[in-house]
Amino acid sequence: MEKIKKIAIGENIILKQIELKDAADIFNTINSQRDYLRKWLPFVDFTKELKDSQSFILSAMNVPDDEREFLFVIHYNNSFAGLIGFKDTDKLNRKTEIGYWLSENYQKKGIITESVKALLHFAFDELNINRVQIKCAVGNTPSKNIPKRLGFKFEGIERDGELLVDNQFTDIEVYSLIKKDICN
Repeated sequence: MEKIKKIAIGENIILKQIELKDAADIFNTINSQRDYLRKWLPFVDFTKELKDSQSFILSAMNVPDDEREFLFVIHYNNSFAGLIGFKDTDKLNRKTEIGYWLSENYQKKGIITESVKALLHFAFDELNINRVQIKCAVGNTPSKNIPKRLGFKFEGIERDGELLVDNQFTDIEVYSLIKKDICN
């Protein structure tokens, strides 16, 4: 495996590629904020023990290097704040999606906005990606404000695009940013 990648954002935010030793921070945050996180994050109900977070990390790490997605823990002032990373990357068509979640304690500090900006530069400049999308559940205003703030284009609604808690489907808003949108 390659060296662990770190991206420093200003003085307070560091994105660090996920490692197995991050499992306790991830699990403890989920476990202490279940009601807050589960509204939009279906995996919360399936994260019952530390070993569930460990299994998630191992599943992300135990992929061949050329197929592995970049997944980062977010540290704010040296404390775990959340996760952000790429998913469903299509290298042939040079496109990917950014997904993220943030602990309730770290909301409204610009952490995700700055982290998405950093990943956009990483995707466009280092990974040669042409298209980045962000999908947000209809009604998840804090999450959809991120792509809006960063100049993403709203493309439409993916009907019943995600199965949330209590076996309820939700529509998903799809936003995209193309490399030429920021390079012109």
